Amino acid sequence: MPTQPSRAQQLLGDLAPKMVQLTDDVLFGDIWKREGLSPRDRSLITVAVLAATYRPGQLDSHLKLALQNGLTQDELVEALTHVAFYAGWPSGMGALVQLKGIVEDEKA
Repeated sequence: MPTQPSRAQQLLGDLAPKMVQLTDDVLFGDIWKREGLSPRDRSLITVAVLAATYRPGQLDSHLKLALQNGLTQDELVEALTHVAFYAGWPSGMGALVQLKGIVEDEKA
């Protein structure tokens, strides 16, 4: 049974094989699997940083991953509301709008 391509492979294909390899092997193969933080905690940190630095392209997939890793919609709303006060209103509002879209898509 063939495995599904990673997200990095889907995005970059053969254009940047080293970046795909680093993303798959180092970032998600090592950093995300290290002891010390749970996947849930890593997701919370990642979502907060991506929202704070206004990275909507990466935030979308990490919001979905955060929900898969056990964060609830209510927890993400609270975290992103908190981010708005430290990183700026547009960052928090933009991230909340993205979360709303993801949640609505999942319900449909």
